[in-house]
Amino acid sequence: MALPDFGAAGQESLRAARVLCLGAGGLGCPVMLYLAAAGVGHIRIVDDDSVDLTNLHRQTLFTDADIGRPKAEVAAEKLRAVYPGITAEPHVTRFTATSAMALSDGCHVLIDGTDNFATRYLSNDTAVLRRIPNVYGAIFRYEGQTSVFAPHLGGPCYRCLFPVPPAPGTVPTCAEGGVLPVLPGLLGMIMAAETLKLIAGIGQPLTGRMLHVDTLTMQFRELKLRPDPQCPACGENRTITAPQEVGSSCNLPAPPAPIPQLTVAEFRALPASATVLDIREDWELLLLPWARATLHIPHIQLAQRLGEIPPATPLVVVCSIGERSLEAVSLLRRSGHKNAVHLKHGLRGLDAD
Repeated sequence: MALPDFGAAGQESLRAARVLCLGAGGLGCPVMLYLAAAGVGHIRIVDDDSVDLTNLHRQTLFTDADIGRPKAEVAAEKLRAVYPGITAEPHVTRFTATSAMALSDGCHVLIDGTDNFATRYLSNDTAVLRRIPNVYGAIFRYEGQTSVFAPHLGGPCYRCLFPVPPAPGTVPTCAEGGVLPVLPGLLGMIMAAETLKLIAGIGQPLTGRMLHVDTLTMQFRELKLRPDPQCPACGENRTITAPQEVGSSCNLPAPPAPIPQLTVAEFRALPASATVLDIREDWELLLLPWARATLHIPHIQLAQRLGEIPPATPLVVVCSIGERSLEAVSLLRRSGHKNAVHLKHGLRGLDAD
C-alpha cells in the first residue's frame, strides 16, 4: 500500500480479483504463493495430478509428507496457511473443452503454468473467448519464456505465434526433458509480477513481448510479438468460436485404437522368457534400477532403434507410470511388432501392488 501508483486502491483490486491458475506444478507453485501473499482474493486451482517424489526439487509448495495427495488440494491448504483471508479453490480435474468455460467463469486473469500442448492451446482459446489476459510461461531444461497474451489489449495470442501444435515426436515429452530446479521459480515470480500488474492496472505488462531467460548464461532477451491477422483464434476471420481439444498431453499422439495392456497380476504371471522392454531414460534407471527388463531403449531413441527389438510373444513395454509405454506400443505395432503390449500404470503399479 506504500507503493507509488499502487496504494489502497491497488490492494482493493487484488482482494476483489479472481484468478484461474492452470497447473499446480513448477510454475504454478511460485505464482500462487506470491499471489496469495500479496492478497489476491480468489485463486482457483486446476490440476488433476498428485504429488510425486520427483516433483519436490522444483514444486516448492509440497513436502515429502504430501506425496500421493492431489496437488490442487495441497496447494489450496498451503495458500490458506499463508493468508487465511483469501479463497483458494481446488479442482482436482483436467482442464478440458467441456469444462473450460465453467472453470474460467468470473475470472479476471488466466495463468497457464501447464506442461503440455493440449492444455496450452485450450487455455489460450479460452482466454481469448473470455477476453481476459493469459499469463503464459514455459520451461525446458535450463531455459524458459513468459509473455502475456491478450488480443483484447492489442497484443497477440498464443496461436498467433504457434498456429498448430508441433508434430508428434519432434519435442521431448514431459518426463524426458528435465528442468533446472530454480528455473520454474524464476519464471513463476515473473508471471506473478505480471499478474499483479494486470490486476492493479499499473506498469507495462508483457503484452506483445516475450521474455526469454537462459540460466546457464543468466541472460534475458526480449522478443517483439505481433498479432496475426489470419489467426484462427483472434484474427479478423476467426474460426475458433468455442473451446476445443487440441492434441494430447505431453505431445503423446493419441492411439487410433485401444492398445493391449497387461495388469500387474498378468505381468507377474508371464514366463521368464518373455521379452520386457524398459523405455525409461538413463537417469531414471539410475534412480530406480530394475533387473526384470531384458532390453533397454530410452523412449526418446525408440523410433531410431526399432531394428534392435527382436520379435517376441509377448513384447512387454514398461515405463514409470504407463504413459510413454502406451505411445511406444502404438509405434511398435505400426512398425510391425504386432505382439507388443504395455504394462498398465508402469513400475508405479508394480510398487503399489
